[in-house]
Amino acid sequence: MNLKEKLAQKKPLLGTFIKSTHFHNTEVLAHTNLDVLCLDAEHAPFDRGDLDTCILAARSKQKPVVVRIPDSENSTLLNALDTGADGVVIPHVLNAEHARQIVKKCFFGPEGRGYAGSTRFAGYTTNKLPENLLANKNETCVIAQIEDLEAVDNIDEICQVEGIDCIFIGRMDLTVALKQTDASHPSVMEAVEKIVIACKKHNKNCGMFVGDLIELPRWIKAGVSLFLLSSDHGFMLSGAAQLEQTFSHAIEQSKK
Repeated sequence: MNLKEKLAQKKPLLGTFIKSTHFHNTEVLAHTNLDVLCLDAEHAPFDRGDLDTCILAARSKQKPVVVRIPDSENSTLLNALDTGADGVVIPHVLNAEHARQIVKKCFFGPEGRGYAGSTRFAGYTTNKLPENLLANKNETCVIAQIEDLEAVDNIDEICQVEGIDCIFIGRMDLTVALKQTDASHPSVMEAVEKIVIACKKHNKNCGMFVGDLIELPRWIKAGVSLFLLSSDHGFMLSGAAQLEQTFSHAIEQSKK
């Protein structure tokens, strides 16, 4: 079952962001049981070569991988999908028309994704045109990130756009947009809940990043099913902190 099919089932899926452009981090995390990896090309310095090698690293273990791209330009979407990403996370989707334009750019057809049979996606010319068209239709995931007040106001219309596989809540940007510094501020929670309710109303998959993991049961119960949590950087920092704590405890124990 591919990622698009799993998203459609709306069962809880766990992934993480990858901030390091070297493929080793992606390769290591591809050995885990995470459902998906997200290369963060919006906030980390990924170029096309980095995406190419990191996607190859994920595919070496058949690990689903999506790319959070920096913008919704045709070339940006094309780069991620041609190199073999299972889908894209598009930041700052503002309204239904914007969402429709993005969907069109992700799929082959008039005014849509440009076709080439020489890409990794196309099996480097080993796949036939009908196979590639079918794979694009049945496997490409389009994840719209909602993180602006305009988007919150338009969320019902965005949720009704065909071709959007998941609405992903950019909670930190919403926090900033609402002029807050606490992602748990009531105004932020109200905006998040409005998005979650709209997704449920229109039978649209919903995803989010959660900083405080104690909230997870609440959002799973509310119907959120895609969670991109922490990052490779976060794992290194928390692992180091845990090691330091264990070592400090061992020193204290040795003094007794």
